[in-house]
Amino acid sequence: MMDQLLSVLTWALLLAGSFFFLTGALGMVRLPDVFTRMHAAGMGDTMGAGLILLGLCVQGGVSVVTVRLVLVLAFVWFTSPIATHALAKAALSGGTRPYTLTGTDAARGDESHEGGGATSAP
Repeated sequence: MMDQLLSVLTWALLLAGSFFFLTGALGMVRLPDVFTRMHAAGMGDTMGAGLILLGLCVQGGVSVVTVRLVLVLAFVWFTSPIATHALAKAALSGGTRPYTLTGTDAARGDESHEGGGATSAP
């Protein structure tokens, strides 16, 4: 009975982590500019890897492997947000501007134009 419960919990965590990875990948394709894409990648990466590693920890039980997985999890949780922040600062200092709606587009609620004006002049 306990083995089945652990197996179900492991699969639930693995599937939830996979969902976050897929959502982050979809955000990389669908979102309009570099900053929103970085947000999707950073959040999807951190949550996806965290849930998958947590599922592997549950499956591994109390062992040296679990300790190593927890160390990898801590490393991912610290480095992924820092790397995303560093990339965003580099993009800002390189002149990339965040995506905004122009006045006429905002009045119509139109978000379908291409490019997003991320690097265009005002």
